[in-house]
Amino acid sequence: MPAKNRLLLLLFPLLTGCEMVYDLLEIPDPKKVAARAEAEGKAVGSACRQGGRSIEDCYQINPTALKSAVFAGWREMNDYMIENKMEVMPSTLAQPGALPTPSRTPPPEAPAPAKPAAPSQAAH
Repeated sequence: MPAKNRLLLLLFPLLTGCEMVYDLLEIPDPKKVAARAEAEGKAVGSACRQGGRSIEDCYQINPTALKSAVFAGWREMNDYMIENKMEVMPSTLAQPGALPTPSRTPPPEAPAPAKPAAPSQAAH
């Protein structure tokens, strides 16, 4: 067995436990990915609850979020809002279905640019 292979074989157990190797090789850590998805789902759920959305609406609006995490965030925010006597903060933005439809009339045209003044006729 060549010396290079022996060295790699000896270092392999040390390198596999090192998080830096995973970061350098951009290998996703399943635990970190799951924790990130859980935190994102909780944030979505709590935002839905604070905005006054039902849990079913929240699921429908965010189909890629983990339902268990969304529910956990929604429930935590619900408990927090009840405990602190907070009111719902509805969105001030128009709902996507409530946006005004564009009119069929063409937009007004911009005024034509001013023409440069004709050169004055100088005496020859």
